Amino acid sequence: MMSKKGKDKPKDPQVRIEVKSAEQLQAELVEVRAQVETLSAQAQTLSKEKADTFAQLQRVSADYANYQKRVPKQVADTVAWEKEQIIRSILPVLDNFEHTLAQAAKAENVEAVLKGVTIIYDQMLGVLRGHGVEQSAAKGEPFDPARHEAMMRRSAPDQPDGVVLEEFQKGYLLHGRVIRPSKVIVNKLESPAAPSEPGPAAPAQGAGASPGPSDAKTQQPQEPTDGGNQANKSDSEQHHADV
Repeated sequence: MMSKKGKDKPKDPQVRIEVKSAEQLQAELVEVRAQVETLSAQAQTLSKEKADTFAQLQRVSADYANYQKRVPKQVADTVAWEKEQIIRSILPVLDNFEHTLAQAAKAENVEAVLKGVTIIYDQMLGVLRGHGVEQSAAKGEPFDPARHEAMMRRSAPDQPDGVVLEEFQKGYLLHGRVIRPSKVIVNKLESPAAPSEPGPAAPAQGAGASPGPSDAKTQQPQEPTDGGNQANKSDSEQHHADV
């Protein structure tokens, strides 16, 4: 039988069992409790911040929902107010126009009526200027596609090319932005015709010049005439007589 001493395993020399005293354990326990209290305080702070953020988000969401309901009404009220202001500014012009029409039947001459209409026209232009509307200058100005609409072209040699000669319908600007372009006639100068270039000169037919293809074609060999045929015939007869 094996002894108990043989059954025991040898101990690892690197394994050390550290035995702490009660004072050390007490100090570690105090430190752990302090850490737990710190983490608990941080958790409470984060929980409070989360609640505040959620409440703020709810308020912002409610404000945005009210804003979405309020803005369309505000826009509609603003548009209605602007319309009312424009109509109020036009009503005096309409009143003066009505008075002019009433006095037109009693007017002794046409000049008085024209003078009244001119006054109303100037008053209307003043109302438009009060709302930021101005007439766009066109006649005598260079053609600008952003401000002018060309209706036709005309050639005026005494005017620069591309200048507006006549205005069919006035254009208007609202705070410097085109709301209606001017309908105009644009000057278009005709470009001068280019001089025709002379063609190549034909070569002179001199004494030493070689005949061209046309000359060679015309100079064909001529057939013998009847006189030549008779001379050949008489020579043949004389030859037979000698034989």
